[in-house]
Amino acid sequence: MAPTKEETASSIQSRSSSPELIASTAGTALPYATRSAMHLKGLVPSGVENFDMQEQRVLEQLQLKSTNIEKYIFLSWIRTTNINLFYRLVLHNLKEIAPIIYTPTVGKACQEYSHIYPFLAPPNAVDGLYIPITEVDNIDEIISNYRESIEGDEPEITVITDGSRILGLGDLGMNGMGIPVGKLQLYVAAAGLHPDRCLPIVLDFGTDTEQYLQDPLYLGIRQKRPDDDTFYAAADKVITALHKAFPNMFIQFEDFSTDHAFGLLDKWRNKIL
Repeated sequence: MAPTKEETASSIQSRSSSPELIASTAGTALPYATRSAMHLKGLVPSGVENFDMQEQRVLEQLQLKSTNIEKYIFLSWIRTTNINLFYRLVLHNLKEIAPIIYTPTVGKACQEYSHIYPFLAPPNAVDGLYIPITEVDNIDEIISNYRESIEGDEPEITVITDGSRILGLGDLGMNGMGIPVGKLQLYVAAAGLHPDRCLPIVLDFGTDTEQYLQDPLYLGIRQKRPDDDTFYAAADKVITALHKAFPNMFIQFEDFSTDHAFGLLDKWRNKIL
């Protein structure tokens, strides 16, 4: 017999707040009794420490990194492997860490995003949506795939960009994903949003920057940006599908080219949140 809606809901827990997740990422902070219950005895060092000591260790390693981009990669790995430790670290050290996870370091990270992407998270870790213009007709499938990956924590906010005007750096294409990721981290740390309910999105609609089109390591689609009619038709399909799937989700447009930014606002600002 299939589970009832209530049974399904009760079985779904937040990725960052479920007891199982907290225990599995607590590492050396796990007490001996919990280690025995989770069959971890002998699989971790014998010392038992508190979370403050774990933060000290991360800060020590962070300070050993010689460049801000190395610090960015290191902190991204912490976030995607131990989200609770990451946000404890950010909240307790916001003045030091904010310039690494966002401006100014995020600009450099975006420029190099295709080169550092494999080192930001474990393989197949889901950290947002990459929506190429060649797949907008399959947007419902993409959203379904995302729903499966988040195990029930539906997003309440998305920051979405097409990478066409990133900071003062211009058209970075798919590499602009660093902006939605970074901005949502600040929203969690400074505004108290739930990390599991934040959805970074990049519309991979091509790039006019020849450097990326010729870069063998570039991870976006290799084509020039579309004309306005094609752009708006594709964007409309994505936004309509997102609003249908998550009707209460706040949508923030970020770092679009000026003409497209105003075009999107004119069409959508009085129709959806």
